[in-house]
Formats: sequence, C-alpha cells, structure tokens
Amino acid sequence: MKIALIDSGTGLLAAAAAVRRLRPDADLVLSSDPDGMPWGPRSTDDIVERALAAARAAAAHEPDALVVACNTASVHALPTLRTELEPAVPVIGTVPAIKPAAAGGGPVAIWATPATTGSPYQRGLIRDFAHGVEVAEVPCPGLADAVEAADSAAVERAVAAAAALTPRDVRAIVLGCTHYELVEELIRTAVRPTGLPPLVLHGSAGAVAAQALRRIGAEPAPGLAPTGGLTVLHSGRAAELPQAALAYPEGRLLRSVASAR
Repeated sequence: MKIALIDSGTGLLAAAAAVRRLRPDADLVLSSDPDGMPWGPRSTDDIVERALAAARAAAAHEPDALVVACNTASVHALPTLRTELEPAVPVIGTVPAIKPAAAGGGPVAIWATPATTGSPYQRGLIRDFAHGVEVAEVPCPGLADAVEAADSAAVERAVAAAAALTPRDVRAIVLGCTHYELVEELIRTAVRPTGLPPLVLHGSAGAVAAQALRRIGAEPAPGLAPTGGLTVLHSGRAAELPQAALAYPEGRLLRSVASAR
C-alpha cells in the first residue's frame, strides 16, 4: 500500500503521521513545494499549477491514493487534480472540520490564514454546517510561515495574536490550516477558557487519513509492523525530511519509522 500526500510545505506532516499511525506498513510519498511556497498568497491559477506539479511528481511513484493535505490547494485545485488523476488514483481533499465542531454546540472559532478567513468558501461551509451556531472567524497572519520554519518564538507570537482575537467563551476551535495541527497544544494552552469546559480542537488529519484508507478499501491496522517506506520530494526532486519537520512529533515519527526499516 502506498499513500501520497501533497502540500506546499510541512503542513502535510499531520496527515502523513495519521496515516502512519493507522497503517504502519503503508509506504508514504511526501511531495511538497519549497520552491513555490507559500501557496496561500498566490493566484488561483498559480495554486492550481503548483499543486498539479506536486501531484504529478507524487503520481510518478504510483501511489494507491493521493491526499491533498492543504486547505488552500483543496479549495482551488481539487477539481483539476481529480480530473487528471482519477479514477486511477483516488484524490482526497482537506476540508476544515466545521461540521463536527458545530455539532458540539457553540461558540466556535475558526482559525485560518488571512486569505481564507472571510472567503466565500469558508462562509459557505459556515452557512451549510454551522447554521444557528455562533462562529468567530479568526485570521492568523504569519502562523503557517512560523510553523513551516519551526520558529518557536514567531509561532508563540502568532498564536498569542490569534488568541487575543478569539472570544473567551469558545467551546471549540477549527484548525483551518494543516500547519496549525502541528502546534495544537500551544493553541489549546493559549486559548483555554478559565472555568469553562475543556477546549476542543478540530483538525482534519485523522479524518483525511481514514478517508484515504476507505477510498482504497483498506482497514486501519495500527498494530502491524512498521515496515512502510518514506519518499520525500521537494518540488519534484528527491530529498529528505527538512530539519524543521523534526521539530514536531509528527516529523520525528515519520523519520523514526523510516529509519527503523
């Protein structure tokens, strides 16, 4: 079994680690785009072009499924990727977990990049899945870039700035960028309301990993031996996990399993 994942950078680590936990025997192909990142500020045409290049590089390794582990690419490039790759390779997108967050009742906050916050796409998800629930949209300028660089001081500043914009009474936060899942405990600590029920964070990695397995008819088997390989591509070139990725438990998990082989 081989699962490929694409993103502009290390945002794919959370979903890749989730796949690894569900199927330690699965080979993983991580195709990122350091030459073109970040994708968020680019035009739609540019995002589609960069995502398509990353997907083609991954598809050359003949994966059983491809995960678009990036909210921005899922919004702008998913139809194009599916047109080119399916049905030979199922393509799984990443959608902010607004529906499960709203199902738990409000208030809910959605942390996302400035480009996504207030966008028609996000407003549509709120309209469709959070009707009647109080939702605060919180822009997080600089957070994804800081996570990408593993700059802990910059991450703390960006998280603190977003926390200051987050209503104190929120019950749940939707992590609307895959990079944010790598620092979710820092976010939880910064926002946790005093004297209220514990804050629930809703990422997408677990659901995306489970959906990738469903699409190829595979069952979770976390107890299997960790025999899965790891292929890393940087803008189509063979590479290794970047040092910044090893600042996060997800990156260290991927490296340790690959090294064990």
